[in-house]
Amino acid sequence: MDNAILQAIEGFIATPWVYVAVFVIAKLDAFFPVVPSETLVVTLGVFAAADGNPNLALIILFAALGAFAGDHISYFIGRKSGTRIYARLKPGSRTHKAYDRVGDMLVKRGGIVLIVARYIPGGRTAATLTTGATKYPLRSFSRYDAVAAVTWAVYSAGIGYIGGRAFEHNPLLGVAVGLGLALAVAGAHEGIRTLWERRAAARAETAD
Repeated sequence: MDNAILQAIEGFIATPWVYVAVFVIAKLDAFFPVVPSETLVVTLGVFAAADGNPNLALIILFAALGAFAGDHISYFIGRKSGTRIYARLKPGSRTHKAYDRVGDMLVKRGGIVLIVARYIPGGRTAATLTTGATKYPLRSFSRYDAVAAVTWAVYSAGIGYIGGRAFEHNPLLGVAVGLGLALAVAGAHEGIRTLWERRAAARAETAD
């Protein structure tokens, strides 16, 4: 069964269509978050480490371009109807909290939130829609988003590459390790962020 899965995957990634798939899925993930673009990029990074196919640099390039294009679509959706989208969110839901968190960060830190939000669950879509809804300048948005898209692509493909190198004779195990590393990094980021916010709140209460 594993061999059949590997053969099917290897047959697909040996074609140029794999780069088209990376671009399209990274693009859709910006405004349709159920599309697992990070999972795909990590997986392809694993196979790139195993036999050099697909090409790691091209994975990063097309993932970054897709993310950049999708983020701009999300930005313009936010400009047109971001307020209505937010109003439809269920209060207290995970998505609602992500939008509130990103909105606060945007006020405090400006465009840097586009980079930080990449590593917050649900943060990417919330950040791009919110920057559009608040009429954040397009030129500044594009500049920060370019950095966000490239660093995300390098990070995701790199995590997969590390997993693939560690288990080059068992690519499926490498995929599992790569995805586990990505989840661990995301969990660590959230833990540090939560701890930082709690300490900041405690200091504010003490100062009052």
